[in-house]
Amino acid sequence: MTTTCRKLLAGLVLGLGLLLSACGSPSPGTLGPAAGAGTGADGTPAARLSAPAYTLDSGDRIRIVVFRHEDLSGEFEIDGGGTFAMPLIGEINAAGLTARQLEDRIATRLKDGYLVDPQVSIEVLNYRPFFILGEVNAPGSYPYVSGMSVINAVALAGGFTYRAKEDGIEIQRGGSGAPSVVVTVDTPILPGDILRVPERFF
Repeated sequence: MTTTCRKLLAGLVLGLGLLLSACGSPSPGTLGPAAGAGTGADGTPAARLSAPAYTLDSGDRIRIVVFRHEDLSGEFEIDGGGTFAMPLIGEINAAGLTARQLEDRIATRLKDGYLVDPQVSIEVLNYRPFFILGEVNAPGSYPYVSGMSVINAVALAGGFTYRAKEDGIEIQRGGSGAPSVVVTVDTPILPGDILRVPERFF
């Protein structure tokens, strides 16, 4: 075999190895095993759970500012149906929208026969609570603070009990019907998350 052929073959093998390696790696923003982390009760490895852009839902309180129109500005609470009512334009569905998307929706409604070029700004004043259950000293619902992680939530709930499986904490994101994911203690949490600290069996 000539030197050129050997170089070509080596290049092909290296390229194939890199391709297979890329196929086996989790893509950015997806769940993947967290190195050195614990496992759930069924042996599921802990995962990296990224925090997506925050979306509004029932229980959130927001401040809306329509520039140069104080009569349209104010504080509003999103009701159980995911809606709230504003002067002039009436009921608006905010559930599942980011603050930026809601700004755009309000501006579009105001443009429809009311204002020429509405400038809308939204700030979340109070987030809906998160829930922590299982082997903590004070399980229940707690007010969310921006930037919280799992360990902050555990601290708010009085810390772990002596029976807690500290490396098997699970999060349900998206309601009680959502799948549970085992996470690490530094995982960011979001309003509405349900955390469960399981019991260890040894």
